[in-house]
Amino acid sequence: MKIFKDIKELQKELVPYEKQGLSVALVPTMGYLHEGHLSLIKAARSENDKVIVSIFVNPMQFGANEDLDKYPRDLKRDSKLCEENGVDILFCPTVEQMYPQNFSSYVDMDNITNNLCGASRQGHFRGVCTVLTKLFNITKANKAYFGQKDAQQCAVVKQMVRDLNINIDIIICPIVREDDNLAKSSRNVYLNDDERKAALCLSKALFIAKTMLDNGEKYSQKIKDAMIKEIQKEKLARIDYVSLVNPHTMQDLDEIKDEVLVALAVFIGKTRLIDNFLKGCI
Repeated sequence: MKIFKDIKELQKELVPYEKQGLSVALVPTMGYLHEGHLSLIKAARSENDKVIVSIFVNPMQFGANEDLDKYPRDLKRDSKLCEENGVDILFCPTVEQMYPQNFSSYVDMDNITNNLCGASRQGHFRGVCTVLTKLFNITKANKAYFGQKDAQQCAVVKQMVRDLNINIDIIICPIVREDDNLAKSSRNVYLNDDERKAALCLSKALFIAKTMLDNGEKYSQKIKDAMIKEIQKEKLARIDYVSLVNPHTMQDLDEIKDEVLVALAVFIGKTRLIDNFLKGCI
């Protein structure tokens, strides 16, 4: 495995890949890798000739009062995991490399980013779209791999590559969960023992929603009420949002007809966690 911090050096390394017609996969991450990330790497490894993992804690997608400074980082550990899982190139640029002095170009989106995380994290998706566009252009990857846990991000990235005619396939992989159903997340490391137990209210609320949908419930408000009631049993939980939306447009649904994304964001103590599930196909 080769490690690059400089964009031009990475691009020079990639020239033979293109000349040889090799398929290149990109797994974009912010590091502190867990089994969810590794599942993306394994999927990329099984379907492509070369795999690039990027690790970049992107300041542009963090709000003023969010956890940029304390976001977990461990490049040595991450490098070892990447090498053990067959990664060919680890790209870990500095902020100065990605956003040099006088940087002033951004990629933004309307409508699909107005709800859910886009509503509660102003500017977040502008940061996501900008950095991903840069990473797609830098690596010229054929495919990029994302986890379904970030469901709105998945929809945003799919829309962005369609709108901007970016020649890359977006591959969405299933959520990876702990044995007790908590979705894997780098931010889980913030949770103390009591908060870790409290965090199970997210998956419990989703299970209630899934059961109601499977039993034929069509009205979103009834499902939301039941989910909120379950979450409110937990003293350490504070709801950011509980929503049932169209999985393509992220717009709220009053009545469920076919496809639905059930998504929630909940603060457990000071830690904001997200989770979701899809009914129908996306």
